[in-house]
Amino acid sequence: MNTTKEIRFTIHPEQQGQYLSIPFEMPERIGKFTLRYEYPQNRFAENEIENGRFCERRHLNTIDLGLVAPGNRQIAATGSDKKSITITESWATPGCSPTPLVAGTWQIMAGAYRVAAESVEVHYSLQFEEKEPLWLSGDLHTHTLASDGSKTAPELCLHAQSQGLDFIAITDHNQFIRAASLPQLPGFTAIPGVEWTHYRGHSNFLGLEEPYDAPFFCNDADEAIRRFRSAHERGALIVINHPHDEGVPFTYPLESLPYDCVEIWNGPMRLSNLQAIAAWQACLVQGQKQIAVCGSDYHEDHLFQILGGPSIRVYAESRSAADILDALRRGHSYFVYQAHGPKLEMQCAGAPLGSSLPWKAGLMLSLQMEGLQAGDEVRLVGKMGSQTVHQAQSAGNLRLDVPVREPGFLRLELWRSLYPGIPALPLLLSNPIWFD
Repeated sequence: MNTTKEIRFTIHPEQQGQYLSIPFEMPERIGKFTLRYEYPQNRFAENEIENGRFCERRHLNTIDLGLVAPGNRQIAATGSDKKSITITESWATPGCSPTPLVAGTWQIMAGAYRVAAESVEVHYSLQFEEKEPLWLSGDLHTHTLASDGSKTAPELCLHAQSQGLDFIAITDHNQFIRAASLPQLPGFTAIPGVEWTHYRGHSNFLGLEEPYDAPFFCNDADEAIRRFRSAHERGALIVINHPHDEGVPFTYPLESLPYDCVEIWNGPMRLSNLQAIAAWQACLVQGQKQIAVCGSDYHEDHLFQILGGPSIRVYAESRSAADILDALRRGHSYFVYQAHGPKLEMQCAGAPLGSSLPWKAGLMLSLQMEGLQAGDEVRLVGKMGSQTVHQAQSAGNLRLDVPVREPGFLRLELWRSLYPGIPALPLLLSNPIWFD
């Protein structure tokens, strides 16, 4: 829902040369803020002849614009050049800083550069757009020229947007990336990260410019634990990467490390991913509420690697990095083999993927899917194994309600054969809904 607030503010001639503060309240859960203003502008009168010469008479009203967030943080100082500015957490009008729109007292700075003798009334229009949950497609595991990728960070973000992605995390090997170096693209979110890369395993630390102080390298488990603890205490989302990779499996003991998610699908579907999925399923059966993610591990385009292959779809409160990461922690996500692959809506009693509900007789799991192909097999997987709930006879969509017969968990898999004669593989996987 959008709301608008109007402010009229009079500036007098004796205030010329001063910066004047106009406080206002930023409401809760705002995802986008737009500030517009207008006043009798500098304008030129008709050319007149005075003492035998042409002259131009000006109305000397020039009011500059600034914006200050709580904590006295300058967000904008655009002079009188722009008559409207827009701020979100991930994008802002050039000359302004993207920033979280925290609730509290903000200030408009009115710069009284020139004020005519009769005073000037400035009209400010403040538009607040509330956060609205939405599905976003992204890639949590990508590389740039800073490590062994083929593109710069701006090139990578543009490429991702062209592929239909709404966000990516940049996770170069042992190289931090600064938020200021990430491009600002309307409707797109770039998340800073780093892939902690060690001979005994890899892990992504997402959402921070610098998740730990010490150099990445370490030679024993205690040093590794310190890196992980530092990153977790600072608020990084920690992902255990490709734990069953053929070349670099993750061999540190997971029970000794703080982490949030496990990457069960890395790049093209292959044996190591199937092993990771099986290990994840075993953890779920044992009662662990382990959240999964996926990532392409993108370096460059070639036959077996594309950006967003696989993609993670996240149900987030907004496009902000903080809201995306929060949704990932909660498991509000599923994974699909490419950005334009099938779509899923799965919920129970209004609770989305990743939720925990008390089990009771009569619960129904609601499934909606788009983009099915003939031959697709839809499976629900729980603690007792897998059951096929739909076999597509033709291309189309699916709406289905399935009873939840026992406590535990349910997650969804879509299996498809991409080419004749090739065995079917999982092309869509979801996080579970738990029933306690």
